[in-house]
Formats: sequence, structure tokens, C-alpha cells
Amino acid sequence: MARRGGYRKHFEQRLGIYGKGTAARMGEAQRIWIHAVSVGEIHIALQFIEAYRKENLDARFVLSTNTSTAHAIGQEKLDRRDVLIYFPVDLPLVMKRAFDAIRPLKLVLVECEFWPNLVRQAHQRDIPVSLINGRISDSSFRGYMKLRALTHRLLEMIDPICVQSRQDAERMIAMGARPETVQLLGTAKYDLPPPGIAPAAAARAILDKVLVPQDAQILLGGSTWPGEEAVLCQLYKTLKADNPNLFLVLVPRHAERREEVQEIAEAHDLFCVRRSTLIGPLLKKPDVLMVDTTGELMSFYAVSDVVFIGKSLCEHGGQNPIEPALFGKAIVVGPNMENFPSVMDDFLLNGALSQVQDVPALEKIIEKLLGDSVAREQLGAAAQAVVESRRGVIHKMVKEVQ
Repeated sequence: MARRGGYRKHFEQRLGIYGKGTAARMGEAQRIWIHAVSVGEIHIALQFIEAYRKENLDARFVLSTNTSTAHAIGQEKLDRRDVLIYFPVDLPLVMKRAFDAIRPLKLVLVECEFWPNLVRQAHQRDIPVSLINGRISDSSFRGYMKLRALTHRLLEMIDPICVQSRQDAERMIAMGARPETVQLLGTAKYDLPPPGIAPAAAARAILDKVLVPQDAQILLGGSTWPGEEAVLCQLYKTLKADNPNLFLVLVPRHAERREEVQEIAEAHDLFCVRRSTLIGPLLKKPDVLMVDTTGELMSFYAVSDVVFIGKSLCEHGGQNPIEPALFGKAIVVGPNMENFPSVMDDFLLNGALSQVQDVPALEKIIEKLLGDSVAREQLGAAAQAVVESRRGVIHKMVKEVQ
């Protein structure tokens, strides 16, 4: 919390203490409690809520999240009938206080949220617990197996356990889940709504303000992590010589790093403008636009020519490649995409993105794609086709949780 910041607001909710307004709203009706830890998970939770409500018109929800960024997305997009809170600290007394206030009908966990006191408290109150879009990373699996004597007790309390891949299913069972409760449904990350024209129009309006011409080639670093911005800034300087219309957009995964990212750009002698400080049109076109605001990454995917997926080169894990694929964009990732094993299998099998092992290879493929519009279009079309062919997982999860 100290490192990331942004946790002071509504901190009392992390202790299971709610203001009169929030407490009164939660008391109006029994609700389904959905927990989504951060940005990626909260988008899935919001889609699940929408799909569940189509089947159950009177359903009401409490949505909890850990991060301030995800909370901001929830504030913007959550239905007014539902309640948004910060996730309480997983201590027995705190969880008891939270359950007394929420009184949930069901508890739905998104991806990999095995909080022991949360699950135990629900089980003690005969509240059904479900897991949707479940996944287990390599490191998490190793850790859970060391604690199998404890994890198997928790997993036995969760039914259904809806997982993304066969490997996830096998790992859940190895960790102690009852085989009959594990359902292999695929990843809900494919169930993004059709984007329409609004995202591109929104991003284009911002690019117009910073004097980026319509025919500019946009290189986008999406959800970048420390080390990756410096790589992209240097690549931009190198490639700019042969691509005079090239423009760089950086979207750091954590907007709190805005000062650091700006210093990196300036250290490369690049004029960088922050989206958060942009009011009217500029007098001079910058080299770099840093999008340090929440909820605009998808818009900039829509207008990009080549997209680099962050947390894949200098960090381990990777960010979501499905979002730019929805727009049919040429996608490049680094070697570290452990967070999306089943998605990477789908994309690589269908030639739907380019994966590189190091910085020289990254420069080479981006240079190739910038100079070959046919290659860009083919790569983007393959990515879009993968997404379209794998939709429908959210609907399956709703059926399992009913």
C-alpha cells in the first residue's frame, strides 16, 4: 500500500467498517458478493454481473476490489443497483464484520483469490462459494503445493471451480479440489464486447490535440512496467529515422509512475506530454504521449499500428493481449507471458502475434511491421479471428454459478 499509494480513501472499508450510506444500501437486499482483485479481474466481474442479471433480473451485487485503479473502473461502470467496496483484510474478526454487513447470498471469486478467512466465513454461514475464470500460475502452484494440507481444505469448500485451461484443472485437483467440482470452460477474457467506433474516435480526438497527423504510424506500449519504457523510447529514436511519421504512445501499467516515465523519456531527449495535464491543443507536437489516466488504454489500442504488450520483456507475467486483438492490431510480446498460458497457446498456434526473446529481436520485428502494411494486417486479422472464435465463456460460467 505504501509503495503504490492511493489507499487512504475509504480505508475503513478494508477493516470491514462501512459508512451509513454504503451500509444502508447493502442492507436493502441480499446480494451476491463478487471479489475481483485488480483491473483485469474487475472487467470480468462486470461482464459476469451483466450476464447473470440477464438470467436473473432481480439480482443485486456487492463488488469488492483491492486496488484504487480497479475501484475507479468500478465507480465508472458498475450498475447503480450494485455496491462497490474495497476488499476487507483477511483476518477473522474483520471478515466476520464484513459478512455481517453484506449478508451475501453467494460468494464469487475471480481467477485466484483463495483468502482462507473469506472462504471459511462463507462456508460456516452456508453461503455457496464459486470460482470463475480460475487459473494457477507456475509460482502460485509451487507455493500452494507446499501448503497443500491447508489449501485442500479451502478448495473443498468451493463449488464450482471454473478454470481456463486443462493445466489449471489438473493443478486445482492436485492442490486438493474435488475433481467433480472442477469445470474446464476456457478464459472469460475473450468475452470482450464488440468495440464499435467510440474508442477510436476518443483516442483520435486526443491525438489531434497533440498535433499527431492522421497518417502517423502509432507505436503503443500498453501496460508497460519499469525498464520497458526506456527500451521503447530508444527503439522509437532508432526507428524514427526511417519512419518519420512514427509516434510513440506509452501507457504505464501504474499511473503512479508518471513522474518516473516522464523522466525516462526526457533522458532520451524526447518531448513527452502527459494525458492527465492535456487541456487544449499544443503549440508543438511532442515525441511521446504518456497516457497516465484510467480507462483509456482500449481507446489507444484502437488507433495503433503496432502494439507492444507490457510486463513481458523486463518483468515476468505479461499483460492481456486480447484487448488489442479485438481491434485487429499487430501485437508483439516479450518472452515473459506466464500470466496468459492458454491465451498464448491459442495465439501462437494461429500465428496471431509475434513473440520475441530480447530487445534486438523486438527492434527487428517492430521495424518489419512498420514497413509492411500487409504483414501488420495479416497479424491483426489472425488475432481478431482467435478472439471471435472463443467467445461465450461468461455465459457458461453464469450457468455453473446459478
